[in-house]
Amino acid sequence: METTSDIHLGQVVRSKAGRDKGKVFVVLGVVDDEYVLIADGDYRGLDAPKKKKIKHLIVYKTVLEDLNEKLRTKQKINNAYIRKALDPFYNEI
Repeated sequence: METTSDIHLGQVVRSKAGRDKGKVFVVLGVVDDEYVLIADGDYRGLDAPKKKKIKHLIVYKTVLEDLNEKLRTKQKINNAYIRKALDPFYNEI
């Protein structure tokens, strides 16, 4: 997947390049056809999401529906909420 056309808010991704290689993130926003904004609630929080190229990510089919709904309706979320949502994916490693 080289474009962001199939990426959804709240989708789980894993970095496959860079110093954050192997870490699990969630998509917070789509910048353009190549870039997305990602956060993990720990090293990359909501206040400073990372802008990352889609070609440097492994995109999972899992979309966190609760997070997707909150992002679309602009509800307040915090870093602890993201960490808790991503916790099952760290256990898969």
